[in-house]
Amino acid sequence: MEKNKKVTDYDMEQLIGQVLRYGVLTSGIIAIIGGIWYLIQSGSGIPNYTSFSGEPAGYTSLTGIIKGLAAGSAKEIIQLGVVILIATPILRIVFSLFSFILEKDRLYIVITLIVLLIILFSMFGGLKV
Repeated sequence: MEKNKKVTDYDMEQLIGQVLRYGVLTSGIIAIIGGIWYLIQSGSGIPNYTSFSGEPAGYTSLTGIIKGLAAGSAKEIIQLGVVILIATPILRIVFSLFSFILEKDRLYIVITLIVLLIILFSMFGGLKV
Protein backbone atom coordinates (compact mmCIF):
# COMPACT_ATOMS: atom_id res chain seq x y z
CA MET A 1 0.00 0.00 0.00
CA GLU A 2 1.27 3.44 -0.89
CA LYS A 3 2.40 5.72 1.89
CA ASN A 4 -0.09 8.55 1.20
CA LYS A 5 -3.09 6.38 0.31
CA LYS A 6 -6.06 6.76 2.66
CA VAL A 7 -8.48 4.00 3.50
CA THR A 8 -11.77 4.69 1.71
CA ASP A 9 -15.33 3.73 2.58
CA TYR A 10 -15.22 1.14 -0.19
CA ASP A 11 -12.10 -0.43 1.33
CA MET A 12 -13.77 -0.69 4.74
CA GLU A 13 -16.96 -2.13 3.22
CA GLN A 14 -14.89 -4.75 1.43
CA LEU A 15 -12.99 -5.58 4.62
CA ILE A 16 -16.20 -5.86 6.66
CA GLY A 17 -17.73 -8.06 3.95
CA GLN A 18 -14.68 -10.33 4.01
CA VAL A 19 -14.86 -10.57 7.83
CA LEU A 20 -18.49 -11.68 7.60
CA ARG A 21 -17.81 -14.18 4.80
CA TYR A 22 -14.77 -15.75 6.39
CA GLY A 23 -16.31 -15.77 9.86
CA VAL A 24 -19.37 -17.70 8.69
CA LEU A 25 -17.25 -19.98 6.50
CA THR A 26 -14.80 -20.71 9.32
CA SER A 27 -17.53 -21.40 11.85
CA GLY A 28 -19.32 -23.70 9.41
CA ILE A 29 -16.18 -25.67 8.64
CA ILE A 30 -15.36 -26.05 12.34
CA ALA A 31 -18.92 -27.16 13.15
CA ILE A 32 -18.88 -29.68 10.30
CA ILE A 33 -15.53 -31.06 11.46
CA GLY A 34 -16.93 -31.31 15.00
CA GLY A 35 -20.07 -33.03 13.68
CA ILE A 36 -18.05 -35.59 11.74
CA TRP A 37 -15.83 -36.16 14.78
CA TYR A 38 -18.95 -36.56 16.93
CA LEU A 39 -20.30 -39.23 14.58
CA ILE A 40 -16.96 -41.02 14.70
CA GLN A 41 -16.84 -40.86 18.52
CA SER A 42 -20.42 -41.79 19.36
CA GLY A 43 -22.39 -42.27 16.18
CA SER A 44 -23.15 -45.95 16.70
CA GLY A 45 -25.16 -45.60 19.94
CA ILE A 46 -28.89 -45.09 20.13
CA PRO A 47 -29.80 -42.02 22.22
CA ASN A 48 -32.13 -42.36 25.20
CA TYR A 49 -35.04 -40.01 24.66
CA THR A 50 -37.14 -41.27 27.59
CA SER A 51 -35.62 -38.79 30.04
CA PHE A 52 -34.25 -35.29 29.66
CA SER A 53 -30.85 -34.36 31.04
CA GLY A 54 -29.38 -30.91 30.51
CA GLU A 55 -25.92 -30.25 29.22
CA PRO A 56 -23.09 -29.96 31.74
CA ALA A 57 -21.49 -26.56 32.36
CA GLY A 58 -18.56 -27.53 30.15
CA TYR A 59 -20.68 -26.97 27.07
CA THR A 60 -21.98 -23.59 28.12
CA SER A 61 -18.86 -21.69 29.21
CA LEU A 62 -15.80 -20.56 27.27
CA THR A 63 -13.45 -22.17 29.79
CA GLY A 64 -15.36 -25.46 29.50
CA ILE A 65 -15.20 -25.29 25.72
CA ILE A 66 -11.44 -24.64 25.79
CA LYS A 67 -10.87 -27.53 28.21
CA GLY A 68 -12.99 -29.79 26.01
CA LEU A 69 -11.03 -28.75 22.93
CA ALA A 70 -7.81 -29.71 24.69
CA ALA A 71 -9.35 -33.13 25.42
CA GLY A 72 -10.48 -33.52 21.78
CA SER A 73 -14.20 -33.58 22.56
CA ALA A 74 -16.41 -33.32 19.48
CA LYS A 75 -19.18 -31.42 21.27
CA GLU A 76 -16.77 -28.65 22.21
CA ILE A 77 -15.52 -28.44 18.62
CA ILE A 78 -19.11 -27.88 17.52
CA GLN A 79 -19.56 -25.31 20.30
CA LEU A 80 -16.42 -23.50 19.08
CA GLY A 81 -18.05 -23.21 15.66
CA VAL A 82 -21.12 -21.69 17.29
CA VAL A 83 -19.01 -19.24 19.33
CA ILE A 84 -17.19 -18.11 16.17
CA LEU A 85 -20.54 -17.69 14.42
CA ILE A 86 -21.79 -15.51 17.30
CA ALA A 87 -18.53 -13.50 17.33
CA THR A 88 -18.64 -12.75 13.59
CA PRO A 89 -21.28 -9.96 13.63
CA ILE A 90 -19.73 -8.54 16.80
CA LEU A 91 -16.41 -8.31 14.96
CA ARG A 92 -18.26 -6.55 12.15
CA ILE A 93 -19.48 -3.93 14.64
CA VAL A 94 -15.90 -3.46 15.88
CA PHE A 95 -14.64 -2.94 12.32
CA SER A 96 -17.49 -0.48 11.68
CA LEU A 97 -16.46 1.40 14.82
CA PHE A 98 -12.87 1.67 13.55
CA SER A 99 -14.18 2.82 10.18
CA PHE A 100 -16.21 5.61 11.80
CA ILE A 101 -13.20 6.57 13.94
CA LEU A 102 -11.09 6.90 10.78
CA GLU A 103 -13.82 9.02 9.19
CA LYS A 104 -14.12 11.10 12.40
CA ASP A 105 -17.89 10.73 12.31
CA ARG A 106 -18.71 11.36 15.98
CA LEU A 107 -22.43 10.58 15.79
CA TYR A 108 -21.88 7.12 14.30
CA ILE A 109 -18.97 6.47 16.66
CA VAL A 110 -21.28 7.06 19.62
CA ILE A 111 -24.15 5.01 18.15
CA THR A 112 -21.87 2.09 17.22
CA LEU A 113 -20.17 2.20 20.60
CA ILE A 114 -23.55 2.08 22.36
CA VAL A 115 -24.64 -0.90 20.23
CA LEU A 116 -21.36 -2.69 20.93
CA LEU A 117 -21.58 -2.05 24.68
CA ILE A 118 -25.20 -3.28 24.81
CA ILE A 119 -24.26 -6.48 23.00
CA LEU A 120 -21.20 -7.10 25.18
CA PHE A 121 -23.13 -6.35 28.37
CA SER A 122 -25.90 -8.71 27.26
CA MET A 123 -23.40 -11.46 26.60
CA PHE A 124 -21.15 -11.06 29.62
CA GLY A 125 -23.43 -9.37 32.15
CA GLY A 126 -24.64 -12.59 33.73
CA LEU A 127 -21.67 -14.75 32.81
CA LYS A 128 -20.44 -17.28 35.35
CA VAL A 129 -16.80 -18.13 34.80
